[in-house]
Amino acid sequence: MKIGIFTVLFNNWPLEKTAEFVSNLGYEMVELAAWKGSNHLDIDKVISDKDYREWLKNTLKKYNLEISALSNHLEGQLVLGPLDESTDDWAPSKDPEEKVRYGMERMKKTAQAASALGVPVVCGFTGSHVWDKWYIFPPKNEQLYERGWELFAERWNEILDEFDKWGVKFALEVHPTEIAYNIETAEKAIEVLGGRETFGFNFDPSHFVWQLIDPVIFIKKFGKRIYHAHAKDSELQKDEVARSGVIPTGSWMRIDRGFRFRVPGWGDVDWRRIITALLEVRYDYVLSFEHEDPVMSPEDGAKQCIRHLKPLMIEKPLEEVWW
Repeated sequence: MKIGIFTVLFNNWPLEKTAEFVSNLGYEMVELAAWKGSNHLDIDKVISDKDYREWLKNTLKKYNLEISALSNHLEGQLVLGPLDESTDDWAPSKDPEEKVRYGMERMKKTAQAASALGVPVVCGFTGSHVWDKWYIFPPKNEQLYERGWELFAERWNEILDEFDKWGVKFALEVHPTEIAYNIETAEKAIEVLGGRETFGFNFDPSHFVWQLIDPVIFIKKFGKRIYHAHAKDSELQKDEVARSGVIPTGSWMRIDRGFRFRVPGWGDVDWRRIITALLEVRYDYVLSFEHEDPVMSPEDGAKQCIRHLKPLMIEKPLEEVWW
């Protein structure tokens, strides 16, 4: 298993400066943001400009880095929404129908760009047409949520047809307010898409911890469909949970929330259990550090993460697991 990093934390740096910095720390792979506004990747240029593709590959090769995934969380969110002013920054139009069309086309382009770069997986969000209906009250919410699956299947099957065309897999990051946010809804997503293997998951334990879901259960349940994994920790602050619960309002970067994301080793995730479970299901790809720690700088976060996780990396798993 390799250790990688989602370079969006250094989006204000040029790609080469970022590559040099993370390579010197010992990172082996990079996950590149593919949405507009990313300073490390332009998917339109990847598709249309051979010289740009070669520059990108050579820049990373110079620092012994490979691309683990292209990630398009923001534009993927537009496929199902929300489609209100909260996503106006991510699309060229405020019209909801235009946002949907734009999001779908951008996800298709991301698959094509990944194929052009020889990258096997795209990570991202699907959005949720009923993102605000996950709580069962009032009673109609459950019915609205069930009907939302039909729209999910319709739009994402069309997108995944394009992923099939380019030989790339899509890895959904299971996340609160996405249409799949826990184990049951992740199962449902696979079911309504007809079980197609193009669709799988970007495993991120931090989102399970603050929902009080054991991430190891998810790994053992969906092992063969984990196509990518994030290294991000989460911390439940007992004093803040007791005061305001785990779903308070306010920015996720606030330090006084009931939960907060942390750098691996600084939160409640048991990384030895996580890595063991991943090995048991034969996942042997990448743990990609995603930095959203509100009390640590990107530079310090990148340093602390690899210090904690690098000693835990298994270079040669057993060919057989003995039960």
